[in-house]
Amino acid sequence: MNKHKKIKSFELIDIDKWKEIISTLKKNKVRTFFTAFGVFWGIFMLIIMLGSGNGLHNAVFQNMGDFATNSCFMWTQQTSISYKGFPRGRSYRFNNGDTEALLQNIPELKDLSPRLQGYGGDGANNAVRGKKTGAFTIFGDYPAWNRIDPIKVTSGRFINDLDIKNNRKVVVIGKRVVEVLFEADENPLNEYIKINGVYFKVVGVFKSKKGGQQAEREEQNVHMPFTTLQRIYNFGEDVGWYAMTAMDDFPADVVEDKARAILKVRHSIAPEDDRAIGGFNVAKEFKKMHGLFAGINGLIWIVGIGTLLAGVIGVSNIMLVIVKERTKEIGIQRALGATPANVILQIINEAVFLTSIAGSLGLVAGFWLIELIDFIMESGGTSGEMFKNPEVDFRIAISALIILIFAGIFAGLIPAKRAVSIKPIDALRTE
Repeated sequence: MNKHKKIKSFELIDIDKWKEIISTLKKNKVRTFFTAFGVFWGIFMLIIMLGSGNGLHNAVFQNMGDFATNSCFMWTQQTSISYKGFPRGRSYRFNNGDTEALLQNIPELKDLSPRLQGYGGDGANNAVRGKKTGAFTIFGDYPAWNRIDPIKVTSGRFINDLDIKNNRKVVVIGKRVVEVLFEADENPLNEYIKINGVYFKVVGVFKSKKGGQQAEREEQNVHMPFTTLQRIYNFGEDVGWYAMTAMDDFPADVVEDKARAILKVRHSIAPEDDRAIGGFNVAKEFKKMHGLFAGINGLIWIVGIGTLLAGVIGVSNIMLVIVKERTKEIGIQRALGATPANVILQIINEAVFLTSIAGSLGLVAGFWLIELIDFIMESGGTSGEMFKNPEVDFRIAISALIILIFAGIFAGLIPAKRAVSIKPIDALRTE
């Protein structure tokens, strides 16, 4: 009795049965090939689309580096509404007093960095060291800037509070600035460069955390203390624009709304004038991008699963044809004692075999092509702003294959039920 049970438990791996399955599928090679190709193509395209979607996602978010996503920016624009005797179209500037007011009246504010941009970086040389010159973008920053839009300081340090307090003539320079103004074997730390006629000590060197052309642009920047730039360029109390982040438990919208209200009061701007203060809410844009990529992934899965289903339906159809061709054979099996369960299991095994083999080949081919594309892009240096490191989570791919195999089981159920619905005597009469 135990021996009989053991034999039953190993029916699924009966070598003769699997040989019979392969023999059955070989009888019409063209039909089997095109049916299997439908399954192959479905999972192959799913992997390619998932990899492409991730490549686009990686490029977009790499370009943001470690940018603080719970942040916003503000700058001045002309007023659009007359208010308190002031005409519409009035220009104004933020100032140091605004900085103090924001810091004191917004408890949800985590980081605040006023910023100014010095002259240069528009093609005119503004930095000199010995006989070497270069045109770079000059920024006046607070230490908080490197927490809002971080750069990787490779040697030395970034601007600190003492630099701000003492108006120190120090700079942190990008990788490209070093390449232009210094020799390859020179250490730029503690050396001096002249910017618009004023000497500055190099206290730090950095490279960008972003990718592509954005990284190249960022590495041509020169950062100096905000207060120093105000004095050197005669900006007085002016502030160019503000970057700010909210505390972790608060959305950036709270900080943005409070900052706008404070600045409108301080500069006599109508409360309903939404054009007087320009702004960019990174948190909102970040949320939109996540929503966009969630939609793209959803569309990929819909198209991919639809393609897979088309392949599975093809498998079901070919199994119906096979069952019809083997009606007499099935009748003989039933007459010799084969139970309906035996016949159903045999048909389902054939369907699962076809879908699993074709699906596995499609999975491997998809991964291989994604890796090849990634290798070619990395080797050619074309991986950058629009497409970066296409990849597919292996667990997701295996899950798709498992779902496909289960779909193969269901694909075989309809033909299997058709097979067992025929009475053995009727099957034996079939010519």
